[in-house]
Amino acid sequence: MQRKKFLQSSFLGGAAILTNGVVNAKNNKKIPNADQPFHLHYGIHDGMFKNHAGDDFIEQIKFGYDHGFRAIEDNGMMGRSADEQQKIGDTLAKLGMGMGVFVLDKGGNGANTLASGKPEYVEIFLKGCRGAVETSKRCGGKLTTVVPGDFERHLPEGIQTSNIILALRKGAEILEPHGIVMVLEPLSDTPDLFLRSADQAHAICKAVNSPSCKILFDMYHIQRNCGNLIKHLDWAYDEIAYFQIGNNPGRNEPGTGEMDYKNIFKHIYDKGFKGILGMEHGNAKPGKEGELALIKAYREADDFM
Repeated sequence: MQRKKFLQSSFLGGAAILTNGVVNAKNNKKIPNADQPFHLHYGIHDGMFKNHAGDDFIEQIKFGYDHGFRAIEDNGMMGRSADEQQKIGDTLAKLGMGMGVFVLDKGGNGANTLASGKPEYVEIFLKGCRGAVETSKRCGGKLTTVVPGDFERHLPEGIQTSNIILALRKGAEILEPHGIVMVLEPLSDTPDLFLRSADQAHAICKAVNSPSCKILFDMYHIQRNCGNLIKHLDWAYDEIAYFQIGNNPGRNEPGTGEMDYKNIFKHIYDKGFKGILGMEHGNAKPGKEGELALIKAYREADDFM
C-alpha cells in the first residue's frame, strides 16, 4: 500500500443540512455560517453536545452534523457492544462523516509497558490489535490510538526504545492488511510515561517503517511538554496522521487558553491536511450555553481564510 494513503487522507463528503443558525445564549446573536461545514474536519466526542441532543451518542452526532462538524472520535469505541459500534458506523456512513481515533484495548497504558520487552505484555498489545480490526469493520474507523506505556527504569532508554519498536512492528503486521493505522500519542499526564514528545514518536515511526504506525499529535500535550508547537508540528509532519485539540491551561475549546488556535488551524490547513482533528477537550462552560459557546469558538478559530 502507498504510504500517502495512510496519511492525511481525504474521506469526507455530504452536503450541509439547512438550519436557521445557532443562537448564542449570552448575546442572542446568530453564530455566522452555523450550518456550514468547517474548513477543517473537527471530530466531536460523546458527551460534548448532550445538553442539546441527549445522552444518545448517535443523536449527538446528528446534532454535530447539523452544526457543521463532519467527524467524530470515540476513545471508548472498543468498549461498546458490537451492535453499538455498528449503529455508529452506519450513522456516520449515512451522513458522510469521518470516524477518527478509538483507543486500542491493550490492557492498560501504564504497567503493561511495551518498553519492558516482556512477551506477555506484547501479547496483550497484539490481542488489542486483532480486536481493533474487528471494531474497525463495524464502525468504519481506520485509526487507533496506542500509548506504549511507562518507562521500564531498570533498562537503558535505548533498549526500551528497541523493545517498543519491535512490538509495534508486530502490531503493524496485523493492522496493515486492513488499512488500519495505529497512531502513537505522546502524553503529558505523568512523567512515568515513556512517550512524551513528537520528535521521539517520529524516530520510532521511522524505525518501525510501516504505513500502519504514525503519530497522533495532541496539541495540548505537546504544548505542555515541549512548547514551540508549530515548529514541532513541522518537524514531525511527515509522520503525523491525526491531530487532537485542547487549549492550555484548562484543556477546553479554542479561545480559552494561551494557544492561538486560529493561527494553528490556518497552519495545518495551509499544509494541506485533509484528515481529522479530534476535539479531545472539555467544554469551558456548563449546559446548553457552554455547548453554544463551544460551537461559536470553533467558528471563530476556523475563520482563517
